[in-house]
Amino acid sequence: MNPSIQSLQDRTVVVIGRGSGIARAITDASRAAGARVVVAGRDRPALAWAYDDPDIRAEEVDLNDEVSIASLAQRLGAVDHVVSTASARARGHVRDLDREALRRSFDTKVIGPIMMAKHFTPHIGVGGSLVLFSGVAAFKPTVGYLGVAVTNGAVDFLTRSLALELAPVRVNTVSPGVVDTGAWDGLGEQGKRDYFESQRERNPVRRIGTVEDIATAVLFAMTNTFMTGATLRIDGGEPLT
Repeated sequence: MNPSIQSLQDRTVVVIGRGSGIARAITDASRAAGARVVVAGRDRPALAWAYDDPDIRAEEVDLNDEVSIASLAQRLGAVDHVVSTASARARGHVRDLDREALRRSFDTKVIGPIMMAKHFTPHIGVGGSLVLFSGVAAFKPTVGYLGVAVTNGAVDFLTRSLALELAPVRVNTVSPGVVDTGAWDGLGEQGKRDYFESQRERNPVRRIGTVEDIATAVLFAMTNTFMTGATLRIDGGEPLT
């Protein structure tokens, strides 16, 4: 094996997020790679029900609450990789943006991960890492996505800052483009179909992303021990258009 690539066999991976979509794909891919997986989110019973797997441990954590983060870190003890997929989107034009929605967005994707780094880093073993999530809006400004863009842009900068300060623990970020996770279901069946078709037509790879595309990138971020401070843009080249 390439010395810069680390196996996930018998490693402990913590995945913070929901029991579906990207978080689910990361959990399944990590388990398939031999990792012990802990899933964590605000609703522990719902997570346990969603996975229904005795080999996947469900825990409770709220990234808006430092005490909750510190408590989870203490309960778990030694871990190898921590992945945060949690988000709270603040979409809308400037005239419509809600101040509290902006606060939640920043708190969930920026301040929460900073506190996560604070409390988990002492427990992360040799070769371990943190993986955060940004998003394509950080690299392609779009009207109506200002709140999302500034939050994700902050994550991109946070990644590089943490990579320096927490070394040798590695810190990387995955930045997805448009991925069919169910997040677009609010557009309605026809609205979602039309939106995806417009994205396919403009996107250089001519398709919509899948949760497996993103999970593959997360596993690469966890296992490549010569990569830190990087943002992996898994977006089909959307910012180029």
